Amino acid sequence: MITVIIPALNEERTIGKVVQFVKKMQSVDEIIVVDDKSIDDTVQVAKDAGASVITSTKVGKGASMRDGFLVSKNEILVFLDGDIENYPPETIEKLTAPLIKDEADLVKATFEREAGRVTELVAKPLLSLLFTQINHFAQPLSGIIAVKRELFKKLTLEDNYGVDIGILLDAALLGARIMEVNIGYIKHKMKQWQELSFMSREVARAILKRVTQSSMINLDSLETINIIRDQMALAIKEKLSVLKKMIIFDMDNTILNGRFIDKAAVTFGFKEELVNIITKNYESFLITKLIAGLFKGKNIAHLLNVVEDIPIVPDAIDVIKELKKRGYIVGIISDSYDCVANHIKNKIGANFALANELEFSQSVATGEIIIPSFFIKTDKSQCNHKFCKSNAMLQVADQYGIGLSNTIAVGDSEYDICMVRFAGIGVSFCSNNIVLNTIADQIIETKSFKPILDFAI
Repeated sequence: MITVIIPALNEERTIGKVVQFVKKMQSVDEIIVVDDKSIDDTVQVAKDAGASVITSTKVGKGASMRDGFLVSKNEILVFLDGDIENYPPETIEKLTAPLIKDEADLVKATFEREAGRVTELVAKPLLSLLFTQINHFAQPLSGIIAVKRELFKKLTLEDNYGVDIGILLDAALLGARIMEVNIGYIKHKMKQWQELSFMSREVARAILKRVTQSSMINLDSLETINIIRDQMALAIKEKLSVLKKMIIFDMDNTILNGRFIDKAAVTFGFKEELVNIITKNYESFLITKLIAGLFKGKNIAHLLNVVEDIPIVPDAIDVIKELKKRGYIVGIISDSYDCVANHIKNKIGANFALANELEFSQSVATGEIIIPSFFIKTDKSQCNHKFCKSNAMLQVADQYGIGLSNTIAVGDSEYDICMVRFAGIGVSFCSNNIVLNTIADQIIETKSFKPILDFAI
């Protein structure tokens, strides 16, 4: 019989479908989902679908694969990705048939999708130079595999993006019989471009580590390795420079070193009223409406004077200028007011600003507010909130023809969680929100946007 092991991290949308697909296979009598400390309902969905669920002992796919192997019972192991929406019906049969017939010890899946950039720019060039015996594999970084237990226990599993290429190389160096089978078309939820710099380094490191450990390969010197790494990095940057990319910033406590509403409450003397509104009401829509009423009678100059008294992050203008040079569309999505957000947009040189529309008559605030439709939940929304910044992010990304995977979102509060979560790279900026810091891909703890330039290639 066959064991199927599925490492998963925040895959509540797809993990149930994957488990249900596997349960249809009569040859499979053990399904193990290894949860990598998800913060969504991945565990419950997997259990409800019929899988056994364990929690990984360490964050990272390699650790999850190792943990799944240790608790498994069968001699043939299949590792599937938890974010595939449409595994072809014969996937498991195609992967395991060569093992059952004893024609192979490891089978890697290839599928009908354009090879990823890391495969083309890093893995294949390095393999062609250093491991010519396996350079023929179409998708050496594929993580969908079937393997004999006896071989798997001998492999060194990386805890990062190097795990899949490491498995292939270790198996080759051990003299294992390796096959690649085409399982057909799959739809893969990937965050590819934004992880390229991390992924490429780890893939290159996994390959080069095995070069230095192998007597089959000889390099003239460490300098040769460094040259290879530098060339790969240059190639990646050249490819990334032509992508359509977008970065979205929250405004309050992100671009601004403070919150506009707090500063306005002090300036205009409605601090007590503000506290009462927030503490006595629970519906965000109502709170927004009531707070807008506090600005009745204030003219536009009053509001802009308030925001001018709030300092911005010192390097904001320079970093945004550099981001635009790198091809990024730069925007602000705020739950504050459009007149304020647009003022900051102009100040820092951003391309757009989206926020609630404070109504004016003769340049004087009426106390009324319009909640723009781009904040409101639609059938394309990725969260269940009635009003959410992530909905605005979806609409503006669609308007510019940019996928969310090519988007960076930077925020600091609970209201930024969905935006940060669904962006290609989510950045927690000087936040003490535990959930935001957990789901963010990057955490910046100093009042500087300069670290963004390290991954916004």
